[in-house]
Amino acid sequence: MTPSTQQQLIIVDRLKKYFPVKTGLLQRTSGHVKAVDDVSLVINRGDTFGLVGESGSGKSTLGRTLLRLNDKTDGTVQYQGQDLHDLSKSEMRKLRPKLQFIFQDPYSSLNPRIRIGDAIGEALIQHGLCSQEEVDERVAEVLALCGMSSYHMDRYPHEFSGGQRQRIGIARAIILNPDFVVADEPLSALDVSIQAQIINLFRKLQEQRSLTYLFISHDLSVVQHLCNRIGVMYLGSLVELGPRDECFSKPLHPYTQALLSAVPIPNPRVKRERIVLHGDPPSPVNPPTGCKFHTRCPLAQSKCREETPLLRHHGSGHYAACHLI
Repeated sequence: MTPSTQQQLIIVDRLKKYFPVKTGLLQRTSGHVKAVDDVSLVINRGDTFGLVGESGSGKSTLGRTLLRLNDKTDGTVQYQGQDLHDLSKSEMRKLRPKLQFIFQDPYSSLNPRIRIGDAIGEALIQHGLCSQEEVDERVAEVLALCGMSSYHMDRYPHEFSGGQRQRIGIARAIILNPDFVVADEPLSALDVSIQAQIINLFRKLQEQRSLTYLFISHDLSVVQHLCNRIGVMYLGSLVELGPRDECFSKPLHPYTQALLSAVPIPNPRVKRERIVLHGDPPSPVNPPTGCKFHTRCPLAQSKCREETPLLRHHGSGHYAACHLI
């Protein structure tokens, strides 16, 4: 990919994450689920990089593998020039405060028996970033930043609404002053009005703390509003990558065009021609040869069934993997 004048914070090169499929009484490996298959991308400092695609396309697995919550199968993930998967456990532990994850379901990621103040401040003590006496002050500060009050520290997770729990998850991630945050569908379980508040919170925190996001979402309208660069995943692979405005105004890949055709337009007089994809995505255990999308693509040709398309540059930082472009 062409070099950028911005500082490259995360560089992913041909990353793969395969999960073994065990069968039989002896639990022998009969195949692999290719959840992330040969993905390369660059996230610049200060970017909000949006990752979109259908359920099962490998978005969450990619996010977890970037932060070494999953071990890689192959490839590299570099953070400021360091390959995260080559670091020892002690070296990785020192970097953990700079690399944080916001989970999709904030309730299941919180211990119901631990007060919110202790859940948020625990990481500060574990990493030795402040004394026990300073924890409450830091927790109150970050809760206020996330639109909550200091008296919330003494409450338990079940006493909060979904939007409040998501704010708690965000507070727990940013209290360590990270450089890079992976947000795994943080808006999917929230009402529309609460979603707007959380989007504004993400923007405010980015401005105040110079954060870089990998924002994983199904909602393309939210991605268009929040992100400045976009990657589209299908069956474990990136099929399109580029600036937000380019991807939304001139989508190159048939899969991206189909996804965008399903986004509602807030104007009853304007109608968009819907591109309907027939059938379900193939199994990631045995993906089709050639282009993985050819089994559902209305424009597929014989070349698409035989040759795997490469992610090629088509100008303005816009990449796509399609033989038909």
